[in-house]
Amino acid sequence: MVTMKRIVAMVVVCSLLMTSALTAQAAKATGGEDVNPGDDAPFTVQERTTPSQDGQVWTLTLALDQEAVDNGTTLAFTTQICTNDGVCDPPVNQDMVVSDDGSTFTSDLTPPNDHSYVNWRVKATYSDDSTENFPQGEWYKTWSTCYYNDGSFGGIHADGDGCDVPSSGESEGLLPSVGIAMALTALSGAALVAAGRRT
Repeated sequence: MVTMKRIVAMVVVCSLLMTSALTAQAAKATGGEDVNPGDDAPFTVQERTTPSQDGQVWTLTLALDQEAVDNGTTLAFTTQICTNDGVCDPPVNQDMVVSDDGSTFTSDLTPPNDHSYVNWRVKATYSDDSTENFPQGEWYKTWSTCYYNDGSFGGIHADGDGCDVPSSGESEGLLPSVGIAMALTALSGAALVAAGRRT
């Protein structure tokens, strides 16, 4: 029989695992230094908004190498927004606008208030339908105009112990916390249903 204590413990453990994973991920990055594709990728960044700014459109255009264009390689794009309070949204698959010749892939999004950086990665699909992720197991990263890292704020809109970002959106900064709360609520609900079936 699953008790309420066990359900609460499961939710707490899930929360701690999510938090520790995010902390470990943030620890690998150097604050304010974007992480970009290297020579191993079959594409280059043709255009990218950097730094990203709260409430303002962030755009990324990737250009395939000619060899990749010739063999029919396509790209898919995933992003993840992380905020200054250490919370990251779940990854989101983004729509991309592809040029007529299949050489460039463009996408955009609008970061919420108080975001620290935009994580992004790319999945290449080759002519034989095999796929490869860039980077593997990590993220490329574009830092915001005001980010919290290693105990202090940095960026062009950092203002002492906080941020002074002009023309930012109104309430979008609540979305990451709401997303985590919804995930925890779903976990709790699933645990309660399981407990009800076992009694």
